[in-house]
Amino acid sequence: MIEALISEMILRKAELKDETIETIYFGGGTPSLLTNDELEVLIDTVYHNFRVVEKPEITLEANPDDLTEAKILELADGPINRLSIGIQSFFDEDLLLMNRAHNAEEAVNSLSIAKRHFENITIDLIYGIPNMTDERWRENLLKTFALGVNHISSYALTVEPKTVLDTFIRQGKYPNVSEETALAHFNILMSETEKRGFVHYEISNFGKPNFFSKHNTSYWQGKAYLGIGPSAHSYNNHIRSWNISNNPLYIKTIQRGELPKESETLSDKDRFNEYVMTGLRTIWGVSFEEVEQHFGKSFKDQLLINAQHFIDQKTLVILNEGDKSQFLKATEKGKFLIDGIAADLFMI
Repeated sequence: MIEALISEMILRKAELKDETIETIYFGGGTPSLLTNDELEVLIDTVYHNFRVVEKPEITLEANPDDLTEAKILELADGPINRLSIGIQSFFDEDLLLMNRAHNAEEAVNSLSIAKRHFENITIDLIYGIPNMTDERWRENLLKTFALGVNHISSYALTVEPKTVLDTFIRQGKYPNVSEETALAHFNILMSETEKRGFVHYEISNFGKPNFFSKHNTSYWQGKAYLGIGPSAHSYNNHIRSWNISNNPLYIKTIQRGELPKESETLSDKDRFNEYVMTGLRTIWGVSFEEVEQHFGKSFKDQLLINAQHFIDQKTLVILNEGDKSQFLKATEKGKFLIDGIAADLFMI
């Protein structure tokens, strides 16, 4: 697999020939299984085939049960400078319900040790879990703050088919997920993070100043990215591509010197819809100037017409920044509903 990843980067180096790499992200699957030597080989391949900024953000995803003290020490001695830890919850009841491999004690221990060796750490937290009270959700956040975390990614629970939770809900052992509960938890999340100096810079992301995710911010701002490996997606503002998900087939295809991917060319409507979807999720919003520049005056005019309903409902607002720049942004009331609002603004 390592050899295939290296080969794919070499085969695709022309795709980002005019770009400078600012972030490298090891995510999906279990990248924490990689040794420092393997990580360094992959990162060296990036440096040999692409132009890279002086100090790129290099993130590795890991679960608490993977982060033993020895593993954390190993990672701290290597090229990784940011950890993304899948905590999800600091309560065993929640972790069992979500079928997580770690327990609450491992969550606290891994984070406590990691904080001694990494300044830049983000954790994932899930809210809207059946039977999770507002008090328990607030306690999750208080534990996070006490452990000195500077970035939180937090998402409402979704129930995937054929999971343990899906079975329990269908058997009546647990209540179904509740949008009302999720909204209450989301409001608590916004309130508690704001009190502690976090910036709610994207709907699901909260960071202290200087600790925003550079990698994810690039995605939300529409920058090109190259995804390497099985199931990885890539984007260059006009074409989106995705690799096959079958590991053995991925490796065999690469070994033949072929790229195991499919692609689609995005229409102006596709690109506009993606810009609206990602822009409205951020504090930067959607720039009417950018819309007119990249898509034309008709797109801007139609966006204004479609947005008026939500402006009247006070879920969207138009703000002036600078002499002429206007931005469409979500209000506090609109943030929880923003994906549905964005979909209503799409060009069909």
